[in-house]
Order: sequence, then C-alpha cells, then structure tokens
Amino acid sequence: MTTVSTQTSQDVYSALGLTAPNSNASTRKSTLDQADFLRLMTEQLQHQDPLKPMDNTQMVAQMAQMSTVQGITDLNTTVQGFQESMASDQVLRGAALVGHEVLVPSTKMVLGEEGGASGVVAAPGAGIVNVTVTDANGNTVTQLSVEATAAGETAFEWDGKDANGNRVAAGDYTIAATHTDTAGAETKLSTYVQAPVESVTVGSDGLYLNLKGLGTAPIDYVLRVS
Repeated sequence: MTTVSTQTSQDVYSALGLTAPNSNASTRKSTLDQADFLRLMTEQLQHQDPLKPMDNTQMVAQMAQMSTVQGITDLNTTVQGFQESMASDQVLRGAALVGHEVLVPSTKMVLGEEGGASGVVAAPGAGIVNVTVTDANGNTVTQLSVEATAAGETAFEWDGKDANGNRVAAGDYTIAATHTDTAGAETKLSTYVQAPVESVTVGSDGLYLNLKGLGTAPIDYVLRVS
C-alpha cells in the first residue's frame, strides 16, 4: 500500500537547507509616519558621537518638525473632509433651484410662441436706457427705450414684435443696451434676463445650472431667484 507523505512545505525547505519564504510579510510602506520618525530619532540618539553629542536645541528642533508634519497631515485630512461636505451642500443648493427662475447675465433673450420677454440693466444714473434687439442674422428687429429715474436696476420688456408691430418668430435674439445720461454721454450696459432652471450639472470646478433657452451657467452667475 502506498503511503501519502504529509510533509509540509516548511519541512521540504528545511530538508534542502533553505529558508521558507514568509507569506505573512507585511508590505513595505512608501511613507514615514510619526512612529517611524520617533524610531529614527531613537537610533540617532543611540549612535551619536560621544565626543559631539546632540544638544537640546537640535532635539527640540527635530521634535518640532515632527509635530509640524503631523499637524499638516491632520489639517489636510480636515480640509479634504470640508471640501467633500461643501460639494454635497452645493449639489443640494442647486437641486433646490430646479423649477425656479433665476436672473443671470446674458446677451441672449428667448422669445416663446406667445407673450414677450423681459430683462433688466443696472443704470449708472438718471437717463434713457436703449435696448436693441437683433435676430440670428444680425438684423435689427426693434429698439426699446426705457427711462431710468435714478441709479439702480431698470427693467425693460419686449412684446415680441418688430418695429412695424408684426409678431416675429419664436427663438433666440441678441440684446444690447446703452445708457444716455442727461448730458448726452452714452455708456454700454450689461444685460440680465430671467430663465427657468431645468436641471443642475456637477462639474469638476463647481455646479452649473441648465437654463431653458439660455444653456448652461455657473451657479455663481445667479443674481436673484424668483
């Protein structure tokens, strides 16, 4: 009858005069931690030159370096957690805007099948605000004039008709505004329009709102929510 040997792999290596590989050996670390730093300092104290021993100033300096490194590591961990928390909070803030209308800077105005479109400018003072509406081909559709009684927000509204009173096709139109003060000086103005938020997008550099008819705008562009 044949007998099956139960000799272990360790016995085989011993019989050959070899040392078995340690399968439980820990993986080498690629970075030093606080325990490693203390171990190095202990070895340094043990092997220092008796004729030139380390003075207290050097030891205190090394311990201070160790504390600084540990503090920076803890700070990085805290900042990373804070960033993750802020990112989650920003997503919730953006989701809460879905379905609401926001006021954002834009040189484009969207005209629907019915009704008109509106926007605002920040007038530098009393005077006349002129808003020029042009189509996709750059042709002037109409021009609106609104009186600004003082510095501040001045609203304008377009009824969707051209200069002859005819209803124009729905779509995107470009707007440009200027302000003429009481002395006749003309100043170009930035225009702002309202648009509904359809959804939000999380980008690598922040949160973006997808606005109906206007496209995508960073959440930082929002001036007012209604």
